Amino acid sequence: MNTKTKQLATASLIAALVCVATMVIKIPSPLKGYINLGDCVVLLAGWVLSPAYAFLAAGIGSALADLFSGYLVYAPATFIIKGLMALIALYGFKLLNKKFGNIVCRISSGILAEIVMVLGYYVFEGFMYGFGPSAVNIPANSIQGIAGIIIGVALIKILEKSKITLK
Repeated sequence: MNTKTKQLATASLIAALVCVATMVIKIPSPLKGYINLGDCVVLLAGWVLSPAYAFLAAGIGSALADLFSGYLVYAPATFIIKGLMALIALYGFKLLNKKFGNIVCRISSGILAEIVMVLGYYVFEGFMYGFGPSAVNIPANSIQGIAGIIIGVALIKILEKSKITLK
């Protein structure tokens, strides 16, 4: 199998995993959204795929989960926010990996990506519902982000120990 075909297949698989992980556990948040486990696979996309594939796998998988779950209005923002998260995880890891250890870089790039997620949804919901009311989702999104980092780091460590390469 050539490299481009393998990357496309891997990105498609990760997009499907993002969608499933997002939909498998959905805890309603105070203001119309929901807490989910999709962020761990979004971060994984950034850590194992090239930039374009990472953005698309994270964005498409997450947006599809919104569409399938009845959150149509969130899908465009989710596509952008989750795609950006994957890019930040990717570039944050590459930048930090020159100076720090693997785990520190994964956690740090994950934190940066999750901050973008929390702020992204705050701004999006701020325009929809007002910035005061949208602040109520910041704690819920932060909890989702923390879980995403913990599980995402665990997943990448499992892949690394198993010597499974996705590129």
